[in-house]
Amino acid sequence: MFDVRLFIEASITLLVIMDPPGTVPVFLGLVGRKSREARKSAARQGVLVSFLVITLFAVAGNSILAYMHIGIPALQGAGGLLLLLIALDLLTGKGTTNHPEVEDVNIALVPLGTPLLAGPGAIAATIVFVRQANGAWDSYLALAAAIVAVHLVLLGTLRSAGLLIKVFKESGILLMAKIAGLLLAAIAVQLVASSVEGFISAA
Repeated sequence: MFDVRLFIEASITLLVIMDPPGTVPVFLGLVGRKSREARKSAARQGVLVSFLVITLFAVAGNSILAYMHIGIPALQGAGGLLLLLIALDLLTGKGTTNHPEVEDVNIALVPLGTPLLAGPGAIAATIVFVRQANGAWDSYLALAAAIVAVHLVLLGTLRSAGLLIKVFKESGILLMAKIAGLLLAAIAVQLVASSVEGFISAA
C-alpha cells in the first residue's frame, strides 16, 4: 500500500525546487564564519523549520490559504521581499543583532528554514501533490515519505558543507558571503517577478 510513482515524482520535484547543492554557498555565507557546532545547529534547526513548514502546508495548506484569502503569488512576493532584506544585509556586511545566540536562531528560522528551503515553490508543489493524492492513504504515505527523504538529503548536504571551509578559509568564506548575497538578491527579484506575473495572469 505505497504509491511508488508519487513518491519518486514528489521526491524529484522537491529536490529540484529546494536544490540542496545550491543552498550550500548561501548556507556558508550565512554561518561559514561561525563555529563547527554553530553550523551544525543552524543546519539542523533550518532543516527542521523547513520540514515543519512543508508538513504544515501538506496537512492544512489548502485550508490556510483559502481561509486567509492568500494565493501563491502573495507567498512569492512576501518571500522575495524577505530574501531581499537578508541579501542586502549580507552585501553590506551589517549584522541583524549583537547577540550571537539570537542571530543563530534567526538564521535557522529566516532565511534558511523559510523561505530559502521551504519557499513558495516547495509549498506550492506540496499542495499540488496533496491534491493529486485525492484522499488515498497510500498516496499520502508516499508523499510523507518523500518529504522526509528530501529533508534528510538537505540535512546531510548542509552538515557536510563544513568541508568546504577547509578549502576556502576565512577570506573565501567572506567572499562567499558576498556571492550568497548576490544569489539571494537574484532569487528575491525572481520571486517578486513571479509574484507580479501571477497577479497579472489571475486578473
